[in-house]
Amino acid sequence: MEGIYKIVFESILEGLILVDKRGVIQLINPRTEEMFGYSEGELIGKTIEVLIPDQFRHSHVSQRDTYIEKPSKRNMGSGMNLWGKRKDDSVFPVEISLNYIKDARDETMVVALVSDISVRKRAQDEVLKINQHLEELVEQRTHELFESELLYKSIAKNYPSGIIYLLDLEYTIKFVEGRELERHGKKPADCIGKDYLSTCDAPYTEEINSVLNKLIASGIADSIEIFKHGQYYSLTASLLFDSTGNVNRILVVENNITYQRKNAESLEHNLREEKQLSELKSRFVSMASHEFRTPLTTVSSSAGLIKRYAETQDIEKINKHADRIRSTVGHLTNLLNDFLSLEKLESGKQDIHISSFDFLPFITELKEDMTGAIKAGQEIVLEGENTLIQSDVFFLKAVLINLVSNASKYSNEGEQITIRWKTDNDSMTIAVVDHGIGIPKEEQELMFTRFFRAGNVTNIEGTGLGLFIVTKYLDLLNGTIKFESNLGEGSVFTIQIPIH
Repeated sequence: MEGIYKIVFESILEGLILVDKRGVIQLINPRTEEMFGYSEGELIGKTIEVLIPDQFRHSHVSQRDTYIEKPSKRNMGSGMNLWGKRKDDSVFPVEISLNYIKDARDETMVVALVSDISVRKRAQDEVLKINQHLEELVEQRTHELFESELLYKSIAKNYPSGIIYLLDLEYTIKFVEGRELERHGKKPADCIGKDYLSTCDAPYTEEINSVLNKLIASGIADSIEIFKHGQYYSLTASLLFDSTGNVNRILVVENNITYQRKNAESLEHNLREEKQLSELKSRFVSMASHEFRTPLTTVSSSAGLIKRYAETQDIEKINKHADRIRSTVGHLTNLLNDFLSLEKLESGKQDIHISSFDFLPFITELKEDMTGAIKAGQEIVLEGENTLIQSDVFFLKAVLINLVSNASKYSNEGEQITIRWKTDNDSMTIAVVDHGIGIPKEEQELMFTRFFRAGNVTNIEGTGLGLFIVTKYLDLLNGTIKFESNLGEGSVFTIQIPIH
């Protein structure tokens, strides 16, 4: 049987590739090597990205990792433009189907079936050219086709995405057909004999009249976009001639372009989001290069000094630099926690778990946990009575830790931080009050955007992600947040959450 399997594997007409969870090619059939221009065994041990055009490699790595996490049988060719890269750097269109297997060590292996669809692609392109040519012929001969009323009625009645009108030179409707009439709740008989302009929505009547007048005066066809019966249409008007060459009709075509219009709006939206994402990436790189470089330099420096002081057994200085390393590692941990929390929240991986608990023991425990994390001499004061609430303990704790950490970070040593709360019907209001440096008025509207840091905190460590993450947690809790702040006087951040 093994010989039969080998014969099938080597003679299959499609490319077959087996990769491990790291994307490294483990097995490949001769057809694949021929398709991509490699010699026998040359691809074994290389990552699958070597077969992907350069501009798509980076995104493919993350897509590959995502597939490994949740593998499934998948046909990737349907409705997509996929490309392969040969050894000589030439590219060609492909169709890919994915499946997965488990090896003897229960590790996921991905099987890709690759087809070269160059011939099919060329055929499709040829069909498109033929269709384009046919459209040009139809436009060229429109006036000839409409010489026969039977012919143009048959065509117009089956016009799939619009309405075709024939008008006389007084703009009276002589003929109308098209499937869009049903959308308007009308039949051809309801329109024939009426003034065409009376069927148009008022905001566009004057513009359409201008187009028709210009057409008759100059013979130049024109088109405009109108909104009619809740849909967008491209209206095109042109002249028709009789057999003697005289103008005797006006052809008006209303083509429903709502789908194209929405696609264009969606594309514009995606482009705006892509631009915003690019800006966020730039801000992240700038922030990360600063926030990670400085702590790592501190760790490296302190480690070197500890080694030097160890030779002299200077315990006091060794402890000092060990504390610096612990503090710096803690800062780096907080940075990474921010990034991980953001990734989980934005990928929808955080599930909410509502439970009942007493608030006073909860907030007292949080105070005790934060005592070692705030600045020297600072004190957390609690103001409020115990009450039984229903919420997600983890999310609420994450929100309050972030707010208290900010209050400590942006306040001087020895300052008081107050947490006060009260309940009102089915909601709880919690305020975190500090007497720190405050937030500039002109920057307050940006406080909940990611990576934003106010101009007066540039010398204080932070990622600019904390408050943005807080808003994400509160969204999951159906809560809200607001704040008041005066420069040099402090800030009050107030959240409101449902508790029943």
